[in-house]
Formats: sequence, C-alpha cells, structure tokens
Amino acid sequence: MTTSNDRAFNEGMSNEENPPESGPDASRPSPMNTLEQIAHLVRNCTDCPLSGGRNNAVPGEGNPQAEVMFIGEAPGFHEDRQGRPFVGPAGKLLDGLLGSIGTNREDVFIANMVKCRPPDNRDPAPAEMAACTKYLDRQIELVNPKLIVTLGRFAFGRYFPGEGITKARGQLREKDGRKIFPVLHPAAVLRREELRPTMIEDFKAISEILEGKIEDAGMEPGVTAPAAPQPAQFSFMDAPGQAAVSTAPAETSSVNVEDAPQPEQLTLF
Repeated sequence: MTTSNDRAFNEGMSNEENPPESGPDASRPSPMNTLEQIAHLVRNCTDCPLSGGRNNAVPGEGNPQAEVMFIGEAPGFHEDRQGRPFVGPAGKLLDGLLGSIGTNREDVFIANMVKCRPPDNRDPAPAEMAACTKYLDRQIELVNPKLIVTLGRFAFGRYFPGEGITKARGQLREKDGRKIFPVLHPAAVLRREELRPTMIEDFKAISEILEGKIEDAGMEPGVTAPAAPQPAQFSFMDAPGQAAVSTAPAETSSVNVEDAPQPEQLTLF
C-alpha cells in the first residue's frame, strides 16, 4: 500500500531527475559538450552586433579528432554565404597547401577567431573577438589538437599579442601547454605572390612537426619572409607565377583581401 509519504518521496525523486524548465535551471548556459552543440550556439548567437548583419555564422568544420587545428581571422563574403570557413580564393589556396603535404581539410579542423563576417571585411573589433572566445576556447579543448597553426596576425595575436607575424612566422612556439605554429594568412600570399615560397616552406614544416622532426619551441624551420617584392615568382612546382598583386605589408588585414579578385593566381601546380 502506497502512503502519502511514499508519494511525496517518489515525486521528489522524479523532480530531481527531471528538473522543471522554469526556475533557476532554465537560466543556465547551454552546454558546449560537443562540436555540434557549439555550432548550434554559434549559428544562433547574438552576443555582438555582427550577428545583425550576417547571412550565416561560420562555426568551423573538420575532423573532431584532428592533429592540426587551423585558426584564421574572420569569415569573408563567400564564407558568410555558405556558412563554412575558407571557401573563397584564400580557401582554395589553403586547400592546395594542405594537398602539398598530403592532407586535406577533412583531416584537419578549421575555425576563425570571429564567427561572423565583419561589415565590408573590416578588421574584427576586440569586443567582437572577445564575444567569440568562449566558442573557440571550447572547440580547442574538444578537438585537443597536437598542433595549432595560426593563419595571419589576428590569430597569432591571440597567443602572442604585440608580436608581428612577419618575424614570428615559421617558428614553433609553445603557449599554455600547446604547440603554436604561426604562418602567414593565405590571403596575404594572394596579394604578394613573392610570399608563396615562404608559405610552402612553412607548410612543409607542419609535416615535420607532426613527425617529430621539429620539437623544440622557438626553432625556425622555414625561410625568412622577404622584406620586399622579388622579381622571380614561384608556384608549388617552382614554375613562373604571376606578378605580385600588391606590395602592401604582409601584416595588413588578411580578411580584406579574401574576396578580392585574384585572376590566374589560384593555380598551384
């Protein structure tokens, strides 16, 4: 026979196992236990004004157990349209660079500092980057990559603020227990064709790092980025390339050139 005390006890146990939607529990932050949950939160995020002008947020994508995680700056025009990272001209170059070391984007994880496109591809503001930090931090925790490759100055500045990417690129570093390998943003190579050999050398070093051939933080496996345009151009196969599009410094905004027309400069071989 069930007594009133038994019923009260059973109801209490039921409430503990299935807490009501209203009350204090309802105000708890949504979980970020999986990359899918993070992607859902990013697509519905309104934590900064960038959400008001986007077509699609760009959470990031790739292998959830990737050894290498690439971090870029922010989505551009094509990324905003498709909701995927690095699908414009710079993304095509990135695909070719990955292929040159025997891998592809399905093997790595690609994300950005900022998950929504800044208006007119301007530099992301500090408050905008801060709003996305929680998502990127958790993505890094879940993927737990062996190596983080920062693409361009903004992503590098996340770990080493105040340092210039031109001097720092190609040097394996360590920060908070993680290996960080800074390289130029692919969009910078689209603007300055003479930087292409530097980018190729740095990507070769990524393979060497994963194979354990480069282990000491601070080692510089690549060549030094050229300080000025060079008359000779190179492709992945050392064939003559196109003339440099611009002689702007390599540390200018990388996102601003993501959508710029780059005729005949996406041929890698």
